[in-house]
Amino acid sequence: MRLSVLIPTYNPDCGRLTQTLAGLKKQTLDTCNWELILIDNNSSNNFQARLDLAWHPSAKIVTENKQGLTYARLRGFNESTGDIIVMVDDDNILNNDYLEQVVSIFNQSPDLGAIGGKSLPWFETEPPAWLHEFHVNLALRDLGDNPILSVWDQKYPDAAPIGAGMGIRREALESYTEKIASGKSKISDRTSISLSSGGDNEIVLEILKLGWQVGYCPQLQLQHIIPAQRMEVAYLARLVRQTNKSWVQLLQSHGINPWRRISHLGVLPRKIKAWFIYKAWQSQPSYIKWQAACGLYEGLAGLPSD
Repeated sequence: MRLSVLIPTYNPDCGRLTQTLAGLKKQTLDTCNWELILIDNNSSNNFQARLDLAWHPSAKIVTENKQGLTYARLRGFNESTGDIIVMVDDDNILNNDYLEQVVSIFNQSPDLGAIGGKSLPWFETEPPAWLHEFHVNLALRDLGDNPILSVWDQKYPDAAPIGAGMGIRREALESYTEKIASGKSKISDRTSISLSSGGDNEIVLEILKLGWQVGYCPQLQLQHIIPAQRMEVAYLARLVRQTNKSWVQLLQSHGINPWRRISHLGVLPRKIKAWFIYKAWQSQPSYIKWQAACGLYEGLAGLPSD
């Protein structure tokens, strides 16, 4: 199986991106068996001039002018030629055997459409003691050392792959790429001005609904670089609020939303009540959790009327 590695990026930190590329350069899978595609999502910081991709015989940079992670990924899917696609963020450092493991897993499991593994933190500065409560929001994950397989059963699986390091069988992507290209998706994802998310989850749901399995495979491990800015309370509060709002929209669009719509008039009273329930004034984690609740209420108020 030939493999394609996609790195979507927008105004990347060149130091972190260089670490990501260094991790790829050390892969045990020979470069003749995989291609490297970096998708520049209309950056303005001229980072391309500082990159060295000469070490890879099948590396290229393409530009996607339409802003947003979803469009950058779609461009990468369309540009790639591999039977397997691995999505790598510009702050991920894959273990040396990551690509080789991906190929092996897909070869051994023909029913798997998408896989992921452990996303372990590489903190650039000392994290606050409470940060572990929000690891999932920072795309950090360790579900143990046993594999977990999931099939479609009218809900989103807890062990579904996350975007960082997700391996995808190309033929399992057909429904998703058609949906995005046709404009039928209502899910917003990261842009230069928004922390909304849902693109990873929509990929997983479309793959599951086609009848494929998805899996958590602990032998797949990467390090996710977490800079100081992403550990700040203001950033985390904004992240969880926008993530929860888009999460409601995602579940609704796939008919698996477990909550009822609320009126816009009911949002403020709920936020005030949640302020006291979470004791948002008491600690930084409490405040962040209150912001998460606010995002949920905003998402429920934005649902269409019956």
